[in-house]
Amino acid sequence: MTGTRLTARALLLGDRIDVAGLERSDLLSSAPIAFKAGQDGFAALFRFGAVVLVGLTPLEEDDVIRSLRQRITGEFARREEETAIIEISPERDDQIPPGGPIYIRELSTERLIVIADALAKSVSLARDERDAAAFFDIVEPFSRHLAEKGRHPGGRREILKHVGHALLVRQRISGRVAVEEKPDVLWDRPDLERLYARLEDEYELKERAASLHRKLEVVGDTAQALADLIDTERSLRLELIIVLLIVFEIFITFYQMFTGAAGH
Repeated sequence: MTGTRLTARALLLGDRIDVAGLERSDLLSSAPIAFKAGQDGFAALFRFGAVVLVGLTPLEEDDVIRSLRQRITGEFARREEETAIIEISPERDDQIPPGGPIYIRELSTERLIVIADALAKSVSLARDERDAAAFFDIVEPFSRHLAEKGRHPGGRREILKHVGHALLVRQRISGRVAVEEKPDVLWDRPDLERLYARLEDEYELKERAASLHRKLEVVGDTAQALADLIDTERSLRLELIIVLLIVFEIFITFYQMFTGAAGH
């Protein structure tokens, strides 16, 4: 196997993959679910919607994805993708040179799981980064209108939708994807900590997650401020209506008193 190169592809298929009850005779791991695929390939499934396929032909990849379709919740029309080259090189330590392939000393399930974990997180972050950029594009005109006109542009429901989207992406990063957490396999194989650390640095997982958190906080705070401003203006209008009704009632009372006195 020395010098053998394998292609690893990570795909984000949807919001979630239901892995419950997925029992196979060729199961290699349960966290994440990993199994043999194709003739000599490997597949790993992640609950947050990602699948990593290693050493498969395009037809074999399609077969795996097709078999998962019934388990995908919120399937994406546009899939995020991350590709990496793995080279088996016994004379080297597990390493990732700049611009080069992922070198591993031997082909083992544990090493493939560590690589799959990093790729799956990277592809998930890629979608969240795109969503965060879209939120900025949408919320920024609201802020500009407020700065230039001194009032909000309306559309309270749309603003609240953006607040909800920002919260969902933040929840995805912190909860389901858990970018900052290490894969479970490292508990049994601490010798692979260095490989994972190198993958983490290569794909800048921590830095990208931290940057996303900051962006989402800005988006959420901006959208929340706009929503609060709309609520405040609505309250002021309601108070004005109440005052006008009171004034109108006083006017009617004085009018009745005046017309009554004139009649006598």
